[in-house]
Amino acid sequence: MKLLTNPLLLRMGLLLFTAMAAFVLGLFVMRRLKRNLTAESESLHHEPMAAEGLPVHAYHAVIQQLKQQKHELSTQQLAERRKAKASDTLSSTVLANLSSGVLFFNTAGLVRQANAAARKLLGFASPVGLDVSDLFRTATLRTVNGAASETSVVQALAPALSGRGAVRGLLLNYVTREGESRVLEVSASAVLAEDATLLGTTLVLNDKTDIERIRHDQRMHQELSAELALGLRDSLATIAGLAQQLACNKDAELARQLADSIASEAAQLDRTIGSFLGGARAATTGS
Repeated sequence: MKLLTNPLLLRMGLLLFTAMAAFVLGLFVMRRLKRNLTAESESLHHEPMAAEGLPVHAYHAVIQQLKQQKHELSTQQLAERRKAKASDTLSSTVLANLSSGVLFFNTAGLVRQANAAARKLLGFASPVGLDVSDLFRTATLRTVNGAASETSVVQALAPALSGRGAVRGLLLNYVTREGESRVLEVSASAVLAEDATLLGTTLVLNDKTDIERIRHDQRMHQELSAELALGLRDSLATIAGLAQQLACNKDAELARQLADSIASEAAQLDRTIGSFLGGARAATTGS
């Protein structure tokens, strides 16, 4: 009994019990760690790892996905290039078959593209690289009555070239390098991007030479008609006066003179009418 109640003995027993418990717990933890290490070793043996720590099959899956995305992107880019090329071909074909001249100016005011009609109208083999002042050096603006305006072509086209607005229906007296005179109708408008920045300016040319010639001939015809009407009225008045004198005169010699005057005036009137009709017939045949 004294041994059981001895404090030193109790402490030794408690210490022994604690040591045994720690030993058992250590054995349990070591067996658990050994089991985990064995499982990880088997996992590494059956499922190799990539250099980045991913399983090989996952790594290959990522590579395949990236290749697929690259292929899809390449296909899409190829389709976009083909679409752009087809659009450019269509635009070039349409521009080539237009009877109107079309030019495109860049933001610096230089010609970057011109269709065949524009080259023909302006008399240039290739106007690419020219600015407006060089392109229309021999051109002057026309007023309503066809006279030359004091405003220069460069000043008139400045709003369109700077992107401030469009210019419509300008009429120019233009002389080609071969000396051929033409009347050109010019319209220009700015080309803007989606963000409203200026990409360039398009300029459309139409040949109005024949129309203006017809208008000029019509004005001349009207003036000639007015002169003819005035001449006819004067001739008829003269003939009427001579006829009245002839009706009231009883002198044979004076009557003969009056009759000769009437005949001469009638012949002059016939020549005037014949000349007018001949000119009108020639104008109709020429048109």
